[in-house]
Amino acid sequence: MTEDADLLRQRIDKWLWVARFFKTRRLATEAVDGGRIKLNDQPVKPSREIKSGDRLEIHSGDIRWVVCVRGTSLQRRPAPEARLLYEETPESLAYRARQHEISRLAPMPGAALRGRPTKKAGRLIRGFNE
Repeated sequence: MTEDADLLRQRIDKWLWVARFFKTRRLATEAVDGGRIKLNDQPVKPSREIKSGDRLEIHSGDIRWVVCVRGTSLQRRPAPEARLLYEETPESLAYRARQHEISRLAPMPGAALRGRPTKKAGRLIRGFNE
């Protein structure tokens, strides 16, 4: 293959990492293996190559993206440059905005708790459970 052909196609796990959907390539590989990534509505393997124009459905936790691949990159770049590698569909944008609004209006119980409980809170918890 020529170098130009290498720039047009890229492994899906590497592309997900380069496009900053996952923090590490290993997490991207595990997501693909776990069936949380679909390429053109089909489950894929991490070694599957993607090209410009492919449609990806990405599930990461409670977040879901539907994006169209616009390009590839050989290395991970800053987030503004990574956003140029894909275009999110309008339906996906609307869905994520709706989910964000729902979570803002009705937060999960205990979402505001951070870190370990204090000694006083621990005593209250133990007293409540006994």
